[in-house]
Amino acid sequence: MKLLEEFWYGNIEPTDYDTSACKEYKEAFRLITKNEEKLLASMTDEQKDLFSRYTDAVREYQTMAECLLFQNSFKLGARMMIEVMEE
Repeated sequence: MKLLEEFWYGNIEPTDYDTSACKEYKEAFRLITKNEEKLLASMTDEQKDLFSRYTDAVREYQTMAECLLFQNSFKLGARMMIEVMEE
């Protein structure tokens, strides 16, 4: 129950990711940043505006997807706990 208490009192933030040790994550982020900079440098102001609206929509979609993933994972974890407690 300690974990649920920590979660209840806000000591655990489910959206925080510890990516400091993940080499693959760092490399993917580096490539995204590098390519975005190159792309923006070659765009007109109108294209930059469109690209900005596109990236905002993608971020919103990703946020919703992460929320749904968290909800489904939490439900699965709760079901697993119930099964373990029933045994």
